[in-house]
Amino acid sequence: MKLATLNDGSRDGALVLVDSALQRQTRVADIAPTLQAALDDWASLEGRLRERYRALEDGSIDSEPFSEQAMHSPLPRAYQWADGSAYVNHVELVRKARGAEMPQSFWTDPLMYQGGSDSFLAPRAPIRMADTAWGIDMEGEVAVVVDDVPMGASYEQARDAIRLVMLVNDVSLRGLIPGELGKGFGFFQSKPSSAFSPVAVTPDALGDAWDGGKVHLPLSVDLNGEPFGRAEAGIDMTFDFPTLIAHAARTRQLSAGSIVGSGTVSNKLDDAPGKPITKGGVGYSCIAELRMIETIEHGEPKTGFLQYGDRVRMEMNDRSGRSVFGAIDQTVEPYRG
Repeated sequence: MKLATLNDGSRDGALVLVDSALQRQTRVADIAPTLQAALDDWASLEGRLRERYRALEDGSIDSEPFSEQAMHSPLPRAYQWADGSAYVNHVELVRKARGAEMPQSFWTDPLMYQGGSDSFLAPRAPIRMADTAWGIDMEGEVAVVVDDVPMGASYEQARDAIRLVMLVNDVSLRGLIPGELGKGFGFFQSKPSSAFSPVAVTPDALGDAWDGGKVHLPLSVDLNGEPFGRAEAGIDMTFDFPTLIAHAARTRQLSAGSIVGSGTVSNKLDDAPGKPITKGGVGYSCIAELRMIETIEHGEPKTGFLQYGDRVRMEMNDRSGRSVFGAIDQTVEPYRG
């Protein structure tokens, strides 16, 4: 089943079901007006939503054309946005880039931060920033949306709570991160609003690409129309989603609609840092990783962070080449207040 939120001008949008080909949609206000409302009562509403979805797929109900441009992020705001760093290769590279050593415990204990969830960007909305000197970077990720998760949840409870899967562009301001972390109190200004894919899908919609904890498909990241990253999301993911969810729920319960992110999708190559696509590698899902590789090879980074006018596109296709979640497609623009 595929679900999306129509950007109808209201704060939380209107829930729609989208067919598997991302061609048609149908509104389901009589079942649940918003995605959060559906998640709040998933146990009793899922069956009705799936019945309506089957009718959409076989063309037996009224529908209308689906437009990714008309969609908000599936959850325009959420009760919780907890982003992990499941791809430890990424963590290691980015920390090296700012001259910080990585503790060995990072390979066994997930790193996670609590991001702002009161205002997400639409998947086709611009990334507006007041200053490019802040070091604007993209971060291509996968995320899951969970049902209620009890405090101290087991791995199995965490796995069974996963309701939806989607993509994320977790925008980061690299120039602000060192100063913030140097205060010893975590991210805030350096992590502005993220954007999520136009469509969120139930795990069964991924078929054998979903193994219960990881998505085994490549994440396509393009920068200004050129391939930048094609990292495999199911490879080099040190901590799978149930592990991340259980980590987040160790000392608190998670409410239905909470989002847990994977962190930047990142692959090694022959047990070494990856290579750009132009050099036979799978590239990167953020600019910071490429800059680290350039520093290793040339003594300094050569690629700048995002500038006004730059365009970022993120998408994941199934093995037949069909888009699973639709595309995050954003242009960087100046914020003028």
